[in-house]
Amino acid sequence: MIRIEIDEPTLARTRIAISPLGEAVCSLFLLRRNPAGAPWPYDQWAVRAREILRTHPATAPVRFYFETSSSMPDFLDPIPSTSTPTLDEQLAELRATPAELIDEQLRRYAPDPALEPFRRDPRAALDRLADGLAAYWDAAIAPHWPAMRAALDEEVLLRARALAADGPDALLARLHERIVWERPVLTLVKSLEHSFTATDQRLLLVPLIFSRGALFCSTDHPEIVMVTYQARGSALLASMPAPVADDRLAILVGRGRAAVLRALVTPATTTSLATALGLAPSTVSEHLTSLLAAGVIHRRRAGRRVLYGLEPAGTALVGLLGDDSAATEFVS
Repeated sequence: MIRIEIDEPTLARTRIAISPLGEAVCSLFLLRRNPAGAPWPYDQWAVRAREILRTHPATAPVRFYFETSSSMPDFLDPIPSTSTPTLDEQLAELRATPAELIDEQLRRYAPDPALEPFRRDPRAALDRLADGLAAYWDAAIAPHWPAMRAALDEEVLLRARALAADGPDALLARLHERIVWERPVLTLVKSLEHSFTATDQRLLLVPLIFSRGALFCSTDHPEIVMVTYQARGSALLASMPAPVADDRLAILVGRGRAAVLRALVTPATTTSLATALGLAPSTVSEHLTSLLAAGVIHRRRAGRRVLYGLEPAGTALVGLLGDDSAATEFVS
């Protein structure tokens, strides 16, 4: 367990951000944790990503993330400095990491041969790593990024609305099944044992599509504690539907409407539903119209967006007739 005792000023400064670089690093750790083959919905993506790593020489530097300890200094996966940074911006920050900061952070970690290049010649090591990450991103993640970004934007919008409407306590209590908030302690359910106190800092929450339930926490930054968690929408990486046997919900309402109902466990727009489910926007609109008429979903405006979500009847349908895994992910 990682237990973070959070004081009131830190809790009051809770914010949410996305991290393209964090997605890239997390995707590499996903491949590392699943050498025999990643689970759905990452399985086919993982096959292609491993082929890219095997055949694209420019990606060679990112093999570093397969060699280093899973506990690594923050400078190797920098905390987002804005709420919506681009990959180029984050790579520029990585390249510009001050040598004294690298030295300070490395002193807190046990000797690791993979980190030695950053001790000997930090500028050259950072440039090489950034070049490798850029090449890996372009080949393995960039084709999926528009859909990923749309899903992450909606995740941030929904969490920000919850934060504004109900406060940080309610937000943290519903963040993830393996994140437990019992004021003033935030517990990440992991095999690692670690405890620390966040005093007069800022809590930054970062959703990651490539997390697959892996929870990460940064501790090196003097002003920010970053906690990552699994974002919904990972099914957009799948090239085939999730295997569902005896799908009673699909038998009752049809395969397309069943997919839309399951996706709406998290409110979404027509466009993001179409992207995640691999359906034409017109098809998704037809399904939404039918489900609205049946009273199992609702339609609400959030700024310039129109979000659809489940009514209690829709939640009951998904809960009673849909298996648990389908009720917590988008289904393509």
